[in-house]
Amino acid sequence: MELDGKVAVVTGGTRGVGAGIARSLVRAGAEVVVCARRPPETPVPKTGFAPLDVRDADAVREFFAGLPRLDVLVNNAGGAPYRRLADAEPERHARVIELNLLAPLTVSLAAYDHLRRTGGSVVMIGSVSGSRPSPGSAAYGAAKAGLENLARSMAVEWAPQVRVNTLVVGMVHTELAHLHYGGEDGVEAVARTVPLGRLARPADVGAAAVFLASDAAAYISGASLLVHGGGERPAFLDAATANKEKSEKGEVT
Repeated sequence: MELDGKVAVVTGGTRGVGAGIARSLVRAGAEVVVCARRPPETPVPKTGFAPLDVRDADAVREFFAGLPRLDVLVNNAGGAPYRRLADAEPERHARVIELNLLAPLTVSLAAYDHLRRTGGSVVMIGSVSGSRPSPGSAAYGAAKAGLENLARSMAVEWAPQVRVNTLVVGMVHTELAHLHYGGEDGVEAVARTVPLGRLARPADVGAAAVFLASDAAAYISGASLLVHGGGERPAFLDAATANKEKSEKGEVT
């Protein structure tokens, strides 16, 4: 098993993508602790739970100081409501950046001594929102862009003892997908825009996290792995009238 005997912490690991990552790490043999502000409604099997607000630097330091060992840190906690820039005060946008950028930095620094001793790995959970316009979640996109850059710098500063990589995640079908895409009709319509024809499952992200945390990725650090099903079909291809008939017949891609 790829992570047999390893100890892993997944922030925000009680639901959605985080829970999928935690389940994948468990299947790979790791001992997993998930952190969140509140206990999960449905516990992730074979994991431990620790209440933790990753924005509270003192609490974060206390939590990691109490761990006997750490091999893998997955900075997954994050997210943002739909909020256009001019519809909210700067303080609200600043809180989004705090959760999605500053908190992973705080957590990583608190975990560093453990990871340095074990030759461990940090996996940042980034987003395609960090590399394209993100209307309605601009602060989130800016934070995720910063997170990816932070991971690259961290990978250089902490080498060779600690590897640091980013999973750049696209759209995922979780229990909260309806908040982003609407009901099943909305999810299906959005899925059709993805080249692979579906949204990611949490297990897809989890499998990629296991890879980056394992010895199979022993020479991979400072990298960004795209987990987005091929990305997004360029809108201009559907808008253009040239080659329309051939494209609809599948003769042109």
